[in-house]
Amino acid sequence: MSRFRRRTPSPSVDVGPGERVLAAATTADGTVLAGTRDAFYVVTDGTTRRVPWEQVESAGWDRDTDTFRLSEVGSWGEQRPVHTATIEAPGRLLELVHERVTASVVLQRHVRLGRRRGLRVIARRAPSGAGEVQWVYEYDEGVDPDDPAVRAAAGEALELARRDVGLP
Repeated sequence: MSRFRRRTPSPSVDVGPGERVLAAATTADGTVLAGTRDAFYVVTDGTTRRVPWEQVESAGWDRDTDTFRLSEVGSWGEQRPVHTATIEAPGRLLELVHERVTASVVLQRHVRLGRRRGLRVIARRAPSGAGEVQWVYEYDEGVDPDDPAVRAAAGEALELARRDVGLP
């Protein structure tokens, strides 16, 4: 028996210029999931989808079923792209996803609209610090974003949040 451990080769992923794969895993159906400093990659049947970390709304792992789920930021009222896969050996990929998504959040603030419901004002930026800060709202269940009172509260919350992070 050799004293040297054999490493399982990382799956090959074509990434953007200046990027390199930091962690990767192959799913039960052969899909490759990979992460770089700047983005998450999904490679299925030779097609590569690049999702910048600031565009990842949430990600999670169910240890009991070996199921990984990543949902992208979407537009209000539209279906969000969701990537779900079974990964038996995720390696460092889960840690990288958590670290990079967290690094993209500049500010997240919940604003109450009444007793139980509200909205979140969220500022995101590429973890590298490149690019503009992107502002989004997430509405609690039952909150109507077209309600004039909700729109006014959202506008005030956004203005305050922008001042708090030093942006005009």
